[in-house]
Amino acid sequence: MIKFIHSADVHLDSPLHRLEAYDGAPVEEIRQASRRAFENLVDLAVDEAVDFVLIAGDLFDGDWKDYNTGLYFISQVRRLGEAGIQVLIISGNHDAAGRMTRTLPYPDTVHVFSSRRPETKILDDLKAAVHGQSFSKAAITDNLALDYPDPVPGHFNIGLLHTSLTGREGHENYAPCSLDDLINKGYDYWALGHVHQFEQVADDPPVVFPGCVQGRHIREPGAKGCVLVTAEEGAPPEITRHDLDVIRWERVHVGLGGVTRADEILERFLAVFEAVIDRHDPKPVIARVEFGGETDVHDQIAADPEHLKHAVRSTAIAHFGDRAWIEKVIVRTRPRARSVADPGPLRELSALVDDLMANDPELLELGKALSTLFQKLPPDYRQGDARLQPDDPEQLRELVAQAHALLVNRMKKEAAAS
Repeated sequence: MIKFIHSADVHLDSPLHRLEAYDGAPVEEIRQASRRAFENLVDLAVDEAVDFVLIAGDLFDGDWKDYNTGLYFISQVRRLGEAGIQVLIISGNHDAAGRMTRTLPYPDTVHVFSSRRPETKILDDLKAAVHGQSFSKAAITDNLALDYPDPVPGHFNIGLLHTSLTGREGHENYAPCSLDDLINKGYDYWALGHVHQFEQVADDPPVVFPGCVQGRHIREPGAKGCVLVTAEEGAPPEITRHDLDVIRWERVHVGLGGVTRADEILERFLAVFEAVIDRHDPKPVIARVEFGGETDVHDQIAADPEHLKHAVRSTAIAHFGDRAWIEKVIVRTRPRARSVADPGPLRELSALVDDLMANDPELLELGKALSTLFQKLPPDYRQGDARLQPDDPEQLRELVAQAHALLVNRMKKEAAAS
């Protein structure tokens, strides 16, 4: 029997992103999450008495800020070595030979595969053969799998490869190859890396992405970890997922359909968010909260989204303390049908907005006119997947709807004051 851990995309010492956006979040403590997750991996390997640990690329997140990252890694693999556990590593695009300028000597129990050509590491006592090749530079567009060696007869053959296969959303198309390229090689297991979500692409033989060990931003939601593989002669490998992460990212949708009073907004949020917190307990959650639906309170929300953002964060603190952090609050609500009793100016404004919202070319002209202004906004509005995009009609509709609600609210206040 052979027992091993297949991990990938550790991104050791990579900081979690956007925590600075939330006052009061223990940013420095949470930035240690990648180390804590890696320690969980080492603990699992020791507890399960595995034979070896595979790291299928992107152990690091690029060149080290200083040598502490390398020293920390060596201290952890020493724990594995003391337990008789070997570590087999390929470099991925983030820790390619061309990007890493700092190096340290590794213990004898650690093997890093060559970046010049595929090689085979034979573990004679286990009757196992691991085949792999490291990235020589950050962007590898060749099909590395084609040159991997033939399987070693009488051994359990593992292919260790950092690849996007034929492409995966959100990931660069590095070391592309087809599933048939892998299956036809004749190996018993393919240990892949690069894609940060768990995916078992094939069963016979198993072709597996274990995902990253710790989510680092909102595009990496949910549980993260590794797989434990047990291979016994005459039986298919047994694959078990294990969570390693110490904090979770989640997108939380709160529907406000039918809400007629402002005090119901936070009640809806609390009911939805409590279920999310309970699902991930005891791990803390960093959440992006999105409000949607057709509601009577749309104008009130859109007129002062800053108040809603802080009200949501205040509610999260009051009910969940340090079990929850709110990364961002997004409003995508819609107004209910507007009353025909609106006075003339408001009715004319509504008609103007309705015409604009139904006309993509006019929206894009508006976006073009605003693009210079967008470039002057703070970084949160210019970077990442939440950035303002002047060429996106759907996003422009949201901005127009918010501006309309704000203007209506102010006009009504001025009318009441006069």
